[in-house]
Amino acid sequence: MRRSLRNTTAAALATGLVLALSACSAAEDAVKDKVKDEASKAVDQTVNKEYQVTYEVTGKNVDSIEFANGKGDALNPTLETVNKPQLPWTKTVTLRGVMAPTVIPSALDAAGGADFTCKVTHEGKVLVEKKSSGAAAVSPCIAVSPIAANKLP
Repeated sequence: MRRSLRNTTAAALATGLVLALSACSAAEDAVKDKVKDEASKAVDQTVNKEYQVTYEVTGKNVDSIEFANGKGDALNPTLETVNKPQLPWTKTVTLRGVMAPTVIPSALDAAGGADFTCKVTHEGKVLVEKKSSGAAAVSPCIAVSPIAANKLP
């Protein structure tokens, strides 16, 4: 009799343990699903959030300026080109999410007279600034998206 009571008690305890673990597993799955949903929403908000930057090129003898114009996507942004720009040159564009603000002035001046600076600003803060000079000068100003920079630890 004692043996069957012991076996019944052990079976009841095992059943209880299985049910408790199943309930924990279901709760854990619910938490995991909620975290995944929240992470997905955060990524969507980050990818779609818009911000403005101002590109600026100053100096002399710049032949062309290429810049990310906000079209395309983060991995394949569309670059627009301005040939023979009048300096100083500025352009404010709206970008999205982790799109990298990019402006690339270039010059080819056999006399070595190219001398220019490019700058990218966001909300009055300089994200990147570079200077270049010489006969063949290229000065890519590429910054980290302020949206991505604010999300990094």
